[in-house]
Amino acid sequence: MSLTKAERTIITSMWSKISTQADAIGTEALERLFASYPQTKTYFPHFDLNPGSAQLRAHGSKVVAAVGDAVKSIDNIAGALFKLSELHAYILRVDPVNFKLLSHCLLVTVALHFPADFTADAHAAWDKFLSVVSSVLTEKYR
Repeated sequence: MSLTKAERTIITSMWSKISTQADAIGTEALERLFASYPQTKTYFPHFDLNPGSAQLRAHGSKVVAAVGDAVKSIDNIAGALFKLSELHAYILRVDPVNFKLLSHCLLVTVALHFPADFTADAHAAWDKFLSVVSSVLTEKYR
């Protein structure tokens, strides 16, 4: 699945706004993930998963930074996320479905932070982009 030029434009232009609130968006997306899909907590037994905890904020920042790496390398997402893909497949052994769940939580969080920008076209572009990211992160499982 490849992104059209229009979709790339939407992603990169919205990213300039999202990146200014990256820490908050990452933290909220993880909080939403753990509240909506509590089974995902099993990968974080050593974390304080209470809303707003330092560990949750730190990991949320990492998540959104990885999305930012994918945006910056939108024409080579696989290259940008290669090490992260290997980490999650071979060392952390994260169930691939969790990337889709997190993508959904990111979409909801971005929509809440930027309601005027999150048009139907933006929603479709971000959904497609995060599907590509999820696919890249799970390709080592095949």
